[in-house]
Amino acid sequence: MTNARPTPSHRRRHVARKPLAAGLGAVGVLAGAWYATATPTTTTTAAAPQLAAVTNTTVNLAARFPYLSAGYNNTREWTRTATAVAPNGTLRVAWPASDGVHITPLTAAGKRSGADTVVKGAKEVGGLVAHNDGFALLTRVSDTNKWKETAAALIRYKNGTQAFRTKLTGTASHDTAPLLDGQLTWNGTKYGTYVVVHGAGGFADGHFGDKLSYVSAKGAKLTGGWSWGCSHNEGIALHAETTGAFTSLCFDDWRSGLFVSTGIGAPDNAPAVQREQCWAGYCGGTFAGRTGDLVKSSTGRYATAFASRGAASAAKNPDDASGRGWTVKPKTSTHQVAVAFLKNRNAPAGKPVYFTSAAGTENVNVHIAPYGKDRLLVSWESLKNAKCSAGTCTGTFTGTHLRLIDWNGALKTPDKVVQARISGDIATLKDGSLTWAYAPVAPSYASALTGASPTTTTLKVARLKP
Repeated sequence: MTNARPTPSHRRRHVARKPLAAGLGAVGVLAGAWYATATPTTTTTAAAPQLAAVTNTTVNLAARFPYLSAGYNNTREWTRTATAVAPNGTLRVAWPASDGVHITPLTAAGKRSGADTVVKGAKEVGGLVAHNDGFALLTRVSDTNKWKETAAALIRYKNGTQAFRTKLTGTASHDTAPLLDGQLTWNGTKYGTYVVVHGAGGFADGHFGDKLSYVSAKGAKLTGGWSWGCSHNEGIALHAETTGAFTSLCFDDWRSGLFVSTGIGAPDNAPAVQREQCWAGYCGGTFAGRTGDLVKSSTGRYATAFASRGAASAAKNPDDASGRGWTVKPKTSTHQVAVAFLKNRNAPAGKPVYFTSAAGTENVNVHIAPYGKDRLLVSWESLKNAKCSAGTCTGTFTGTHLRLIDWNGALKTPDKVVQARISGDIATLKDGSLTWAYAPVAPSYASALTGASPTTTTLKVARLKP
């Protein structure tokens, strides 16, 4: 474990991100990205798997879901939903409302199977694990601290009753969680929780970093992880492992890029996947709500996807006496779709590959998921005639794109533009089908989001069969 100490000049400003509408958010951090070095050539063949049609089931909601959030510069972002599958094949969907976070139970076919469980006082969907008898939710709850901010918490429900509520930040550890941008994973024995934290006393007072904690099946905090790692963390990825440290990635704005933090936090010698200009608001979006995920192959390799502006140049900042700061000049003003691979949990495998290149098109909400035995589904939303300022862009929405690639980054299908949106975590069913929940509304990125979020009283549950 490492505790990377920030300097007094290395602070995240509270004004960097606007609060989520309807009291669902707080101070913000936004994720990072990386850049591909070459445009791959499509290599489809008659025998290659083709994308099936996305089917949808409508689920009526018991409360109003504010489906938009204001990010940096009030950019429009989907409010994160999380979809998770239990061992018995049933589904749970987590979504926030004014009365807490709702967990909606669904059948394997995506139809409502009972009333919502409402986790009172919960402020954010930071991750969801579905169990046969309930669920575990990573969220934020009220807390008493010098900043008057929320605390990160893991909450477990069994058979409709709260089994435990374990706070992951607090006075004793000198930290808070005003916004999680989190990940929650489960290996069958323990949970891994990875969140952004705000120092509230101690060496990191006033600074932002990240924290990885392990929690037992009964809610007890376990050894391992770290109290202060990537700083500032602009994006988090986490994958559960049966043994050893869970595989993790972080975007660091000070060292400017994406790093492998598995087991070590993110010390100065952490392996760099890609250098990026990752100032607050300049990266492509947080895992898994707005960009990417971390997917593992049967052979032990990993893949992740993100929106990237690349690096025209990257060098250590001579004005930073610590030696940790980097200065990166982005290659493009708009974000492009990139995928990077790791050869194992600790080391990158070559340079990232990217799949878009149009200078005037912004690409957002980039995701990746396993598709069948040996393919990956990459998805994103595109905005034409993009106008960019301070790392964020507006533009005219032109579609949600789906594309298949293999584990070498080679294209297996051309783009397929669909009506479904992807606004959070994607679950994989027993038959390999992918499923996720989203608000059934037409996207608009033509202007910033001001005022309260619009709401919906229905969700669509999408399914894509391999």
